[in-house]
Amino acid sequence: MIGYVTIGANDHARSVAFFDAIFAPLGYARTFDEGGWAGYGPGGKKEGLEVYVVTPPNNGKPATYGNGSMLALKAPSRAAVEAFHAAALTNGGTDEGAPGVRGQYDPPYYGAYVRDPVGNKLCAYFKG
Repeated sequence: MIGYVTIGANDHARSVAFFDAIFAPLGYARTFDEGGWAGYGPGGKKEGLEVYVVTPPNNGKPATYGNGSMLALKAPSRAAVEAFHAAALTNGGTDEGAPGVRGQYDPPYYGAYVRDPVGNKLCAYFKG
């Protein structure tokens, strides 16, 4: 249903370094980086849900986060959720919820929440 997601950034180099680090444990890799845009796809391929980081937004104004918006990404394991969270904190992100089981779901929902350097809220989760 969703073709791609775009995330605004104010410092392209910093954002690319952040997303390279947090996407790696989730199986995403950079597919391109040119003209102020960087793309990420599953396994580094331009297929499935792609994520783009753009600097600056097309309207020329600073990128800001959306209040109530969050990008949630599936992780292949609990260890990947933990690696995502650690990579985010190491690369300029802030903690919004350490890795752990959330709710009484079956199968258990194991997630972690962070904010990127712009303030966009991101989640990595594993169900199983």
